[in-house]
Amino acid sequence: MKKLEKGFTQRQLRVGEMIKQALSLIFIRDEAKIPNIDTKEITVTEVRMSQDLKTAKAFVLPLGGKNANNTVEMLKDFSHLVRKVLSKKITMKFLPKILFIKDESFDYAEKIENLIKQINK
Repeated sequence: MKKLEKGFTQRQLRVGEMIKQALSLIFIRDEAKIPNIDTKEITVTEVRMSQDLKTAKAFVLPLGGKNANNTVEMLKDFSHLVRKVLSKKITMKFLPKILFIKDESFDYAEKIENLIKQINK
């Protein structure tokens, strides 16, 4: 019998928030020199940790959503640079592998808002 998923543990949430803040500082200060991207325009909306804390899914979105797919692909290609800078910011037994994912939550929220507006008309 498979164990039911309970959600995220306090440890996963705490480590995810710590990595989110560190990534935000790295991008704001432009410490990870990623070519052709102004990292100051990247917003880290959420970081979800795996149960073993060895993988971090970082949900990111550039300001205004401009060239979001291109930005995420560049971050994926240069994640090793971001990880290297991150290793100097945080102290963990195992530094997690970072997977950058485009944050779709704003698009989803806008879609829901438009549906509510249509119902109210």
